[in-house]
Amino acid sequence: VQLQASGGGLVQAGGSLTLSCAVSGSFHSISSMGWYRQAPGKEREMVARLSRVGDTNYATSVKDRFTISRDSAKNTVYLHMNSLKPEDTGTYYCNIDGFEHGKGWSPGRSFSSWGQGTLVTVSS
Repeated sequence: VQLQASGGGLVQAGGSLTLSCAVSGSFHSISSMGWYRQAPGKEREMVARLSRVGDTNYATSVKDRFTISRDSAKNTVYLHMNSLKPEDTGTYYCNIDGFEHGKGWSPGRSFSSWGQGTLVTVSS
């Protein structure tokens, strides 16, 4: 399973960006998808997650500004970011948790895959 993140860039405070993460490869199913970020000198933190049934979870710092969504037909997860702040600067990583193919139609082992990261820089 490979994840290809894109959409990062330089934006002024108050602006918007949409990140995309395309998932490729063969697997049985996805249980959840998410976005994480890592600012310079800080640990990686969860930004937003989306479960298979549509439940969402956001970091307090991005609630009401960021929206995670999924296009199942394209196997792509998005992070729509509005009202960006300088503290949103960092490298954003997409992640999926899912299951490999098992016997017959059954799920196999679980897996967790990460994209390569895309840099978002918000200038003040």
